[in-house]
Amino acid sequence: MSWLLVLPIAIPFATAVFAYLARASAAGRWISLGGSVASLLASSALMVGVLREGVIAAQMSSWDAPFGITLVSDYLSAVMVVITAITGLATAIYAFGEISERLEKLGYHALFQTLIAGVTGAFLTGDLFNLYVWFEVMLIASFGLLVLGGSRAQLDAGIRYVALNLVSTIVFLAGIGLLYGVTGTLNMADLSEAVAQAENQNLITVIAILFMIGFGVKAAVFPLFFWLPASYHTPSFAVSAVFAGLLTKVGVYALMRMFTLVFVGDVAFTHEILIWVSALTMVTGVLGAAAQTDFRKILSFHIISQIGYMVLGLALYTPLALMGGVFYLVHHIIVKANLFLVSGVAKKLTGSTDLNRIGGLYKSSPFLAALFIIPAFSLAGFPPLSGFWAKYLIVKAALEIDAWFIAFVALVVGLLTIFSMTKIWGMAFWKPHPDGIDPEPARISPAVYWPMMIPIIGLAIMTVVIGLMPEPFVQFAEIAAMQLLEPDAYVTTVLGVRP
Repeated sequence: MSWLLVLPIAIPFATAVFAYLARASAAGRWISLGGSVASLLASSALMVGVLREGVIAAQMSSWDAPFGITLVSDYLSAVMVVITAITGLATAIYAFGEISERLEKLGYHALFQTLIAGVTGAFLTGDLFNLYVWFEVMLIASFGLLVLGGSRAQLDAGIRYVALNLVSTIVFLAGIGLLYGVTGTLNMADLSEAVAQAENQNLITVIAILFMIGFGVKAAVFPLFFWLPASYHTPSFAVSAVFAGLLTKVGVYALMRMFTLVFVGDVAFTHEILIWVSALTMVTGVLGAAAQTDFRKILSFHIISQIGYMVLGLALYTPLALMGGVFYLVHHIIVKANLFLVSGVAKKLTGSTDLNRIGGLYKSSPFLAALFIIPAFSLAGFPPLSGFWAKYLIVKAALEIDAWFIAFVALVVGLLTIFSMTKIWGMAFWKPHPDGIDPEPARISPAVYWPMMIPIIGLAIMTVVIGLMPEPFVQFAEIAAMQLLEPDAYVTTVLGVRP
């Protein structure tokens, strides 16, 4: 079992080393692609193991829990590792068409694989200090990718990105220190018991708020989201896609894990805060998107808006709501990464991402237009695409407990999402190009065009499949939600494992 947990982390790290050594040649991109395929195979093997065992755990270097480094995976961890590998493979293929030789020589592929390793490690770690370590790995790699081009806009975005994420790190470390002082442990399974037995539960609630703030910055929730729209539109489109798909979801995952496993002693207070946070996140994100006229800026604000739905699934804290939150996590990673990839092809064809300066894509590239419609309509919640089922589960969960106001907010935000997507459609695809340019795919070399299109096609197919055959995915999300609400198997597997 230990190899099942180690390989999804070790493979991208090893790939990063070899890709860096080969950065001066075309071999680097092929090494990155091969490593991404191997990561997907390893994550699939982990998923098979979790489906067979329920929860699997391993202690590194033969140190028993809670004293050593624990790696653990349940249904939620496993699906997040798999979807990370899928996103990594899609963007590795896309990079063949977009990433220049200059960026490759600067170490793009090594940084990209290091980021994938950091995200995977965050999903699999079983203790808080190592979660902090993986956050730092992600921060360093993502900052490198963000400023790799060296433009003024990228450097400005990178400074804002790092500054606000360092604040998050400080708050997170403060919470870790206080929690260790109260409980004497940082192992998450052990904390679930130690926190419940702590004498000063008011202090535990204060610590919970610190973690909520620290993870809230990572997740880009209201009012801590300002770093995201200031940075996600500046790097290469492959980088934007992997950022959009994965980085904020690590924050949401951490919130889900800690506020179902550890901080459950004052649910009425903490989850009431989360409900208001989710509502304000949805509203401010979608209003920010409505005010933008740049393709990637609109999509960036919609990341914030959609994070609100995921946090709402946690905040409502019912089996159906958590099931919807898990389903939403998986759906959104696929859809949002795909929309950023589409925006990159649109830029190649039209020369810009400013909606006022582009157009004509529907007439010249109807295939790309169709591939945009699928994730765009899914994001807005159109049936029978995956986004419809995700929103349906969340809204139904709210109505079941008579949370009428938050259900109303979720539905209104869905309608406003349609407005933003139709604005992109009308200006980028439907109206003619203002400069009279005919954005034909023939203008781009097939060696550039098809590597960029293949992952878009693959992710669009996944969106349609999940939408048309939702039952197995809903059943998986249901089991994942029950494991979160009833973490006994998680705790006993971690604390009961012996080398």
